Amino acid sequence: FLSKKLPDDEKFGLTSQIKRCSVSIPSNIAEGAGRNSNKEFAHFLSIANGSTTELETQLILTVNLKFLLETDINNALVLCQEIKNMNYALQKSLE
Repeated sequence: FLSKKLPDDEKFGLTSQIKRCSVSIPSNIAEGAGRNSNKEFAHFLSIANGSTTELETQLILTVNLKFLLETDINNALVLCQEIKNMNYALQKSLE
């Protein structure tokens, strides 16, 4: 986990934020899938995309603050983009 590489004094800052986003993304996708309408599902996919973008930003901040190296986060950023692409495609199919 990338969050384990962060300094201890970030436990309630970036570390907490990264973990919250990481939980929020699949949770919103699951909640949307359990709803009764495509409109509601699309809404929760949109929230998941927002959380994914937030996670990307926090990962970039870890590099800007010199907590991690770019090479540490590159794979995670690629995965975030893949998640957003899949969510956007699913959202479009629900219209």
